[in-house]
Amino acid sequence: MGTPPEAWMAEALRAARRGLYSTQPNPRVGCVIVKDDRRVATGWHEYTGGPHAEVNAIAAAEIPRGADFYVTMEPCSHHGRTPPCVDAVLACRPARVVVAMTDPNPLVAGRGLDQLRAAGVVVDSGILEAEARALNPGFVKRMLHGLPHLSVKMASSLDGKTALRNGASRWITGAPARRDVQFLRARASAILSSASTVLADDPSLDVRLDAQQLGQERGVRQPPRVIVDSRLRLDGTQKLFATGGEVWVYTTSTDSAARSRLEQRGARVIAVEAGEDGRVCLPAMLRDLAGREISEVHCECGAGLAGALVAAGLADELILYLAPHLLGDAARGSFDLGELTAMEQRIDTRLREQRQVGDDLRLTLALEN
Repeated sequence: MGTPPEAWMAEALRAARRGLYSTQPNPRVGCVIVKDDRRVATGWHEYTGGPHAEVNAIAAAEIPRGADFYVTMEPCSHHGRTPPCVDAVLACRPARVVVAMTDPNPLVAGRGLDQLRAAGVVVDSGILEAEARALNPGFVKRMLHGLPHLSVKMASSLDGKTALRNGASRWITGAPARRDVQFLRARASAILSSASTVLADDPSLDVRLDAQQLGQERGVRQPPRVIVDSRLRLDGTQKLFATGGEVWVYTTSTDSAARSRLEQRGARVIAVEAGEDGRVCLPAMLRDLAGREISEVHCECGAGLAGALVAAGLADELILYLAPHLLGDAARGSFDLGELTAMEQRIDTRLREQRQVGDDLRLTLALEN
């Protein structure tokens, strides 16, 4: 018996993951080319603007006629930053193309597969589709719903406290957990926080890993830091303005002097509509981010913004680092949801993954919006 298609697609998915930190805003895609049950070539999309997975695989070896292509996402059929991949695939005269998922981009959305079928190529789809979609949650959501995928990261004690009443919070978790967060930042399209958190903790919110630590040859991409600052309380002296990468400030303020002060420090100040509370309308901000090709938002903030995102149904995922200690009921909580008066008001989650990081426990939970 030959190698099952799931095994070849799993290999293509492993290749796709090599672009985990470098392909934004493009999806992570892998390709394996097989002939007579033998791998001929492997490729993956390495960086934005570079060749796509299929083209890299084709360039890696001489491709025999009648080969099978295993691709984690449908070959693109439109001109974007690069020419259509489906043309490069067809030029190899493949016998079969197996895809994990169709491309959710409306410019493609099955057209690449239709072109392959029209040329007489056998097309199979849906092999390890769930795994392929999980690799690109932000790209899928942005294309289908016009919103980025939003993860809220929180570090707390076992009793759900993020800081003492006086604000002291360094350090709740250990060094391995804090290093683990750097990988979450590195894969994000943007890192979200609030002016309150920036003023209280003065974080840099940048990626402090090098290319070798990320397992890539190209330089490290610094995602833009996105700060919700309705009243423009930041003045440009905070640490994040002095570190690498862009700073985007979302506001409802019309204070031209405060805006000019931040812009002189290199910030991009973006005015959006106000919500019912007079603050930045969070859905409008996220729609604007999606329009700027932001697919995955990684949020590090306090209980106020975290609670607002969860309560509004805007958060897709929680990543909780639980440290093995207690801070007591006087300490600050993780999510400000106001007072719940009925159990039906609780926020339900579904556990996706749990693993130990140093002495801390990392929980990844899906929110059922």
